[in-house]
Amino acid sequence: MTLEGKQLIGQQAVTSDGKPIHAVDPATGETLSPAYPAGGQAEVEQACALAWAAFDAYRETGLEARAAFLETVAEEIEAIGDDLITRAMAESGLPRARLEGERGRT
Repeated sequence: MTLEGKQLIGQQAVTSDGKPIHAVDPATGETLSPAYPAGGQAEVEQACALAWAAFDAYRETGLEARAAFLETVAEEIEAIGDDLITRAMAESGLPRARLEGERGRT
C-alpha cells in the first residue's frame, strides 16, 4: 500500500492545492506522512456529482449484483493486507486485534 497524499475522487487520484492535512499518531503525537492537501469547493462538487451519478446507477441494480459488488469491495480491503492494519493502528491508536476484527466485519 503506497500512500500518495492524494484524494480519490471517482476513479482518479487528485492533487489539490489546499492546506496540508496530516494524520497524527495518538499514542506518540508523531505527525504521519504523507500530507494530504485539503480539497476545496471544486473537489467537493465533483465528488458529490460523481456520488449522485453512482447512486442512480447502483439503485437500478438487483440484489445479486449489489451483493457481488460488496463482496468485491471486501476482497479488495482484505487484499491490502497488513499495511492497512499497520496504518490504521498508527492513525487511531487502536490495537491490532480490534482493527483486524473491524476489517473482517467490514
